[in-house]
Amino acid sequence: MAREGEDVIELIVIAALWIIVTALALGVAGRSKALLRESLRSGGGEFLRLVPRMAIGVLGSGFIAAALPQESVVYWLGSSSGLLGIAIATIAGAMTPGGPVVGFAVAAAALKGGAGAPQVIAYSTAWALYAFPRLLSYELPIMPSRIVWLRVVASLPLPFIAAWLAMLIGRP
Repeated sequence: MAREGEDVIELIVIAALWIIVTALALGVAGRSKALLRESLRSGGGEFLRLVPRMAIGVLGSGFIAAALPQESVVYWLGSSSGLLGIAIATIAGAMTPGGPVVGFAVAAAALKGGAGAPQVIAYSTAWALYAFPRLLSYELPIMPSRIVWLRVVASLPLPFIAAWLAMLIGRP
């Protein structure tokens, strides 16, 4: 029964996305047919570049999930791991290199391997906010270091808050 509810939500999200795309396409077409053609060409190119990366990420998450020792994942990151599991997930998220294909593939693999939802939410939040490889490669060379480190320090509690809110709202 729960899966049927998830299927309905998935269909609603897909329908909403197609409605948004259609509305945007109509708006662009109203401005200029040439702009619509260029938008379709650009969007199609991005789609073709992204699909292989997503496929690799999805396949990779399956391999990662199979390779992870499930007992260890459940022990250290399971829903009963509590604050320690959230802290470990936060550190792992901060240390994960790469873009969304890598970050979300690792998160999906952890879920498949038995990690708790709050721990995976903490991981994803930490990865999005302050992945150290990205911080060192992009932020520090471009922005003043004082601003970067102030942002990092101000962001530190957010993965814990996100995990706590997930537990408060209910088990996702």
